[in-house]
Amino acid sequence: MDSAEVTGLLKAWRNGDGAAPDRLASVVYDELRRVARRYMRNERAGNTLQTTALVNEAYLRMVGVNNVDWQSRAQFFAIAAQMMRRILVDSARARGSHKRGGGAVRVNIDETAVLSPEPDASIVRLDEALEAFSKVAPRYAKVVELRYFGGLSEEEIAEVLKISPRTVRRDWEFARAWLKRELRVAPK
Repeated sequence: MDSAEVTGLLKAWRNGDGAAPDRLASVVYDELRRVARRYMRNERAGNTLQTTALVNEAYLRMVGVNNVDWQSRAQFFAIAAQMMRRILVDSARARGSHKRGGGAVRVNIDETAVLSPEPDASIVRLDEALEAFSKVAPRYAKVVELRYFGGLSEEEIAEVLKISPRTVRRDWEFARAWLKRELRVAPK
């Protein structure tokens, strides 16, 4: 996918080109599916929310947002990742996944999807930890969201947050350590 093409379509959309969102959808669809598959990898079998539905729901929500100052491909995928995260967490909460027995839920905060015998509980658990973390270290939490949920590279995250790739790397290492520690503690 050509970054300049995506950025051009985003700017056309921002400037009122009514056809730009449809043209953009055809250009970014495969990449959005890759991000969604990453989320859905360990969802339970028979889950009513499928990869295609997640992509479609996120894209529809993004198209429905007015007055977004679209700047770049990285910004677009950051917002898409945030939408997908919110959709999955809301879906998990709606299924009542917060009602579970004691004990810590294993969450792998590295480059892979959430791994757990109870994937719905683990994504809710990660979301809660990330929300708490964002109150004490908002930039670090945003780095986790963009890298873990969005699959953005260090360079793309640096572009979105307007920091250096080296700072992204340091933030990621610190955030990962903090979240691993928090997720080892049994849920309340």
